[in-house]
This record gives sequence, structure tokens and C-alpha cells, in this order.
Amino acid sequence: MAKLQITLKRSLIGRPQDQRVTVKTLGLGKLNSTVVQEDNAAIRGMINKVSHLVEVKEV
Repeated sequence: MAKLQITLKRSLIGRPQDQRVTVKTLGLGKLNSTVVQEDNAAIRGMINKVSHLVEVKEV
């Protein structure tokens, strides 16, 4: 399976609680932090929910 590199590009200040929890669940903490996750339906759903906050690249 492919891997996705996910980077937090926008701040969580003023965002709804569900978006904050989704970003934490993806493994992101501070601004510009990056994680590598498996490409599956669950991860894609989380990315879609916070797509305006993150940047995604295929690895």
C-alpha cells in the first residue's frame, strides 16, 4: 500500500473541537509537524475532514 506524508499547515486556534481531535488522531501536534500514514479509507476520511488545514503528499 502507498504511504501519505501529512503536514499541518494551518493553526488549530478557533477551530471546532472535532477538527482538533481529528488532527491529533492523525498524529499531528504543532504547526508544520509531519507524519507518514498508510493510505486507507479511514485516513482518507480524516484528511477530507481537515483538508483545509493539512497538506498531503504521496510517498
